Order: sequence, then structure tokens, then C-alpha cells
Amino acid sequence: MSAWLPPRRLRELGMLGMNARNLEYIGRYNRRQLYPLVDNKLKTKLLARDYDLPVPTLRLALSQQHAVDPALDTLDHLDGFAMKPAKGSGGKGIWVITGRRGDAFLKSSGAELSRDELRRHMSNTLAGLYSLGGGTDSVIIEDLIRLAPRFEGLSHEGVPDIRVIVFRGYPVMAMLRLATHASDGKANLHQGAVGVGLTLDEGRCAHAVQMGKRITHHPDTGLPLDAIAIEAWQEILELAAYCYDVTGLGYLGTDIVIDRDRGPMLLELNARPGLAIQMANGRGLLPRLKAVERLRERPRPSHQERVRFSVETLSRL
Repeated sequence: MSAWLPPRRLRELGMLGMNARNLEYIGRYNRRQLYPLVDNKLKTKLLARDYDLPVPTLRLALSQQHAVDPALDTLDHLDGFAMKPAKGSGGKGIWVITGRRGDAFLKSSGAELSRDELRRHMSNTLAGLYSLGGGTDSVIIEDLIRLAPRFEGLSHEGVPDIRVIVFRGYPVMAMLRLATHASDGKANLHQGAVGVGLTLDEGRCAHAVQMGKRITHHPDTGLPLDAIAIEAWQEILELAAYCYDVTGLGYLGTDIVIDRDRGPMLLELNARPGLAIQMANGRGLLPRLKAVERLRERPRPSHQERVRFSVETLSRL
């Protein structure tokens, strides 16, 4: 599927456009007062812990400039960690540290960072350099996700994640995002990561793209993508579906990682998930969204029942 298609072909594929997403789905199904639950990664993490959802272990959270130097003293004793702005978006401001070389901190790409560079980065983050609205922010430092063996060679210089779009509690579309050298080890499609569309029934590769162009092999490692099949797929879908019950957001992007030791964990949530998942899958969201809108639910089904409907019905659309 090419990066540009004529409007008629987009309609045939059931592609959801940005205006329709904003007005008919985000605006209609997401109450604005609920946004802070997902726009702030620290609030999301604390909410998830309240509901016993698996999340990466939180090591530090700081919101004041005077806390930077004490935080650095703590980081000196950690082998690896992820540093994030609480209100960031699009992967901006996230630094993944995988080890040390002497006094230097090592990024997943192998690049070295000094203690002063970490200090400056935390200070800039607190000042709001990476936040959604440009206001002051917090810094989150959490445990490093350890790459599951099944992803060796498929995600380059970083850990992959799985984005599942959940509508009214039903998983409607999913993709695996694989890091590349171009994306600096981040699973962000706009920065050059690979998007692998996943079938809803089995979690297998259905289609794959990088920067809007269809590909069949990982650009850095050359490994084929069509053999991808996600283990614990049912568990991942149920985790994603349950996030609707936890947040109350009707149109939601859930980002899930698979840790080598802990299995599937919730990484973050997004009240305004992007539309690139459609390119990754080579098909549009609209037929599945419309199928869920036609449902008349009394009472509300459980998250397991909603997953069953998605697997049995939506996967065929």
C-alpha cells in the first residue's frame, strides 16, 4: 500500500480521517475531564497500579529543579532505566539508558551521555521542553524493559511495543511497532520505526510499513516480518480492553510492552491515538468502529466478552 491513495480508494478501504476521528470519535466518546488520566504518564501509572494492572516499576518521579542532583545520585546505582517526561508525546524527550561505560551512561544506540547531559535533559524536561502544552512537567524514571527473546533481531536498538486501539471497550485494531536505527531505538512510526499490522484473531503479521511504504523485512537486520506471531495475544487484548473500564475513555490507544521476565505490561495510554495504525494494517478503522457502534449493550459485557466479539467478528472486517 503506497503512502498516497486517491480519496475513492481510501473510502473503499474504510480509512478514518483526522477530522472524523476528532469530531465523531474522540470528541463524542472521550469526556474532556478524563484526559488528565492519560495525558500525564505518572497519573496513568498510579491509576494502573490502583487497578493491579502490570506496569514497569517506577523508580523516581521528580517535579522540582532542586530534585535533579539527588536523582542523579540514585541513577549512578542503576544498571539501566528509562527517563520520560510525564506530559510528553510522540516519543519526544524519552531517553533509554541500557548501561554504563566508565562514568558515561549508554543509550540503546551505544551513544555515550555524561552526567551533565542527563542533568541538563532532566532540567529541560521539568521546564516543559517536551510537554504537550509547553507548561512545566515532571520526570519519570522507571525500570528498563528487557527484550523478550522472540524479538531478537526484529527490534533494533530498542524494545518494541504493541498499540491497540480500543473503542467502547472493544479492541478494534492492533500493530506492533519495531524500533530501528533511524528511530533512535524508539518505537515511534513518525521517527522511522516499523509498523507491523497484527490480525485481531491471532496477533500475526498482516502487513508492514516504514515511513508509509510497505516493507517485508526489518530495514536494519534483514529479518522477515511475515513470520511474526505475538505470544500471550489473548492476555494482551484483555489488558487493552480493560483499560476502558479503568479510564472511562471510549476511544483509546493502549501501548503494551512484553518484558522478558514479566510478560505483557501497560506502558501508556493515549486519548488521541494517531491514524498510522491503518497504514500498518493496510486497511481502515471505519468498518470495525461502525460495527461496534451498532451494538446495543444491556448490561455492559465484561472485557473478556468484548475481546471475544473482537476476535470472532471484527477480525473479519
